[in-house]
Amino acid sequence: MSVEIEAPPEPESEPLRWRLALGLFLATVGSTFWVGSYQVLKRSPGEVYTSLRPGGLRPALLGALEALGEGWRFAVPLLAILLSHEFGHWLLARRHRVEASLPMFIPFPNLFGTMGAVISMRGRIRTRDALVDIGASGPLCGLVVAVGVMLVGLKLSAVKYDRGSHGVLLEGDSLLYLALKRLVCGPLADGYGVWLHPAAFAAWAGFFVTMMNLLPIGQLDGGHVAYALFGRRADALSRRLVWALAALGAGVALWVVAVTPRGELDGTAFTPATIWLLWAALSRGLLRLYDDAHPPVEDTGLSPGRRALAWVSLGCFVLLFMPLPVRLL
Repeated sequence: MSVEIEAPPEPESEPLRWRLALGLFLATVGSTFWVGSYQVLKRSPGEVYTSLRPGGLRPALLGALEALGEGWRFAVPLLAILLSHEFGHWLLARRHRVEASLPMFIPFPNLFGTMGAVISMRGRIRTRDALVDIGASGPLCGLVVAVGVMLVGLKLSAVKYDRGSHGVLLEGDSLLYLALKRLVCGPLADGYGVWLHPAAFAAWAGFFVTMMNLLPIGQLDGGHVAYALFGRRADALSRRLVWALAALGAGVALWVVAVTPRGELDGTAFTPATIWLLWAALSRGLLRLYDDAHPPVEDTGLSPGRRALAWVSLGCFVLLFMPLPVRLL
């Protein structure tokens, strides 16, 4: 995700703050390895340490480090996707002489081990062509890597009979994800599902992050692209989409209540609804930061190539859209 910060230009360039960027990235490496190790071993390095501690400090530490290293199957492909996304933005911002910070990664002990990264841009993106280049470059670069990782990850995944499974959070399906599963795994017999290898789950996380960033709202990547295409009409579109996300979250919550047995209706069951409601709140907050209006650009029009690229980007959002990002079996 990139965030544009309006500020008057200064004579000297702002320092890149590479030490802060490096520190946050290393912390994100640690958090993604931690999450990945749990996917491989079904227990965290902390749990490994606790189980080995009665045998002494040294074997407990070595066991925890070994467990942490097992997380590379998830962490390395996920970080490759995120780095491709963020440096796609950064390089195109530099090409258009828009002063941009290095990606500031956000480590977080969640399902992915990170909340992505933020690039702040000082000054204004001046033309619609530049807006498309900077907005679309991150999602498209990350998506190319994610598709490659998904193809490999699905090859390494197992097809298992999963009917009757309970208490399992299942990843959501998009048109692109369904097509790749059909291509690699073939048609699945009734009651069977694909149990993802950590690399495939990393690619799915890349799809999810790309989908969210391509929402045509405000300062999100999709918001930049939509503004380049539609101008001020994109501001009204952003506001309507925020309400649409809130309505989607409420609708999913009602669906969960309708299909979930009473004894299993807990907070986890409402996870897909919570995702949309939180994203609606975050999107609304981002819009308010900029007075519900995208920063203006010079009305130079779009070149044919950039117009095509913008529509390809919005088309990717359609292919990646998941009404139910996760669901409980």
